[in-house]
Amino acid sequence: MAGLMLQGTGSDVGKSVLVAGLCRAAANRGLKVLPFKPQNMSNNAAVTPDGGEIGRAQALQALAARAPLHVDMNPVLLKPQADRTSQLIVLGQVRGTLGAANFREARRPLLPEVLASYRRLEARCDLVLVEGAGSPAEINLRAGDIANMGFAREANVPVVLAGDIDRGGVIAAVVGTRAVIDPEDAAMIRGFLINKFRGDPALFADGYTAIERLSGWRGFGVLPWVPAVAQLPSEDAVVLERGLGAAPGKLLIACPILPRIANFDDLDPLRQESGVEVAMIPPGSPIPQSAALIVLPGSKATIADLAFLRAQGWDIDVLAHHRRGGAVLGICGGYQMLGTAVADPQGIEGPPGEVAGLGLLDVATVLGNRKALAEVEGTALGARFKGYEMHMGVTGGPDALRAFASLDGGGSSARSDGAISRDGLVLGTYCHGLLARPDLRAALLARIGAQSDGFDNDARVDAALDALAAAMEEHLDIDDLLALAGVRT
Repeated sequence: MAGLMLQGTGSDVGKSVLVAGLCRAAANRGLKVLPFKPQNMSNNAAVTPDGGEIGRAQALQALAARAPLHVDMNPVLLKPQADRTSQLIVLGQVRGTLGAANFREARRPLLPEVLASYRRLEARCDLVLVEGAGSPAEINLRAGDIANMGFAREANVPVVLAGDIDRGGVIAAVVGTRAVIDPEDAAMIRGFLINKFRGDPALFADGYTAIERLSGWRGFGVLPWVPAVAQLPSEDAVVLERGLGAAPGKLLIACPILPRIANFDDLDPLRQESGVEVAMIPPGSPIPQSAALIVLPGSKATIADLAFLRAQGWDIDVLAHHRRGGAVLGICGGYQMLGTAVADPQGIEGPPGEVAGLGLLDVATVLGNRKALAEVEGTALGARFKGYEMHMGVTGGPDALRAFASLDGGGSSARSDGAISRDGLVLGTYCHGLLARPDLRAALLARIGAQSDGFDNDARVDAALDALAAAMEEHLDIDDLLALAGVRT
């Protein structure tokens, strides 16, 4: 039984990507490796083959490990859906809603299930690579912790601490972590590594030595900035690049940044197309009139995000764009917003009620308790695709007769998805991930007068994982990291 946990000096220091790179490096060495994150908080999720959901970061790590997705890889997933409340997902299924006030009390009883998931993964592989959440230096959250040291100590998994030099202050971040955490927690940390270094590593030699001296931990290396990482999906909305215009010769695709934006990696394949530029529109900025396509993304709280969209005046921008003959694509929650109404009779997202939609599609949505979680494939816009559904709600109406997609299934199991407006300018779908396929992406871009580069996004991501693993093999002491984990080579 071999395991290693990567924790960070803070959020967004690159833990998810580092674990993915280690998974690929270990897999390339012939090891059977599986990823694990005890507790994740993200509205970006992936569907597992058995109809559960896990964080998309763990899905990327499973891809890096060349392993099928499983709910044990992320047994506790929190999906923020309103101020101070999150949907609680345990072993892939909704278990209720947690508020900020009761989260600390509610999480500790989940530790036995978290440990059971980890042990099941251990029994199936040579190595489990574990990702922490946030930072162990958040000592105000230590009591009842199941995400960092609370898990590491219960599972007896050694920890390596990752620091991000790109944001500055990495010496203080690593050494400061050692200073503030409990001595027994500090004993679990067996070393550190430095991430995202730009320039000549020799310039940091004295700093690296200072960290070793002041912390008492050994260093496992300094990883430079790896350009291929830009090809990988981001886990957190906080890292979304924001922009308001397109470079000369490119068509603009605009997507407003909603407070509860979900599964925004749907747009990643479009970001890589040379003929278009994807601009994430921040609050306080109008959607540019020059946009050729507006995408309304997935949302964890459709009604609340629709109200926010209106408060920003983005509804006016979308309707004006459509009147000018512009195309609109709504995905999942964005699809629901495009209809005539969204009803929540059971109070799934808040107080029971009904709100008017944007009215660009003649369909209406009724939210309900049943959550659709399924991998799907079919044909849309005349092209084949694979994707997944992840939504609560049923949508129907006259425009649904002009379905966006026909999903595979024989006989009575065949069904349609989404809707297309009478004028053909407005498209809505519940299918996530469908733009990874080149043919469908080309068909969508052709509708706005753009030409696709024709690349396979899945192949591009896989190549980026190999490039990341190669960089880690070159700059980090992978042999000693595996030895620390208990891997026998």
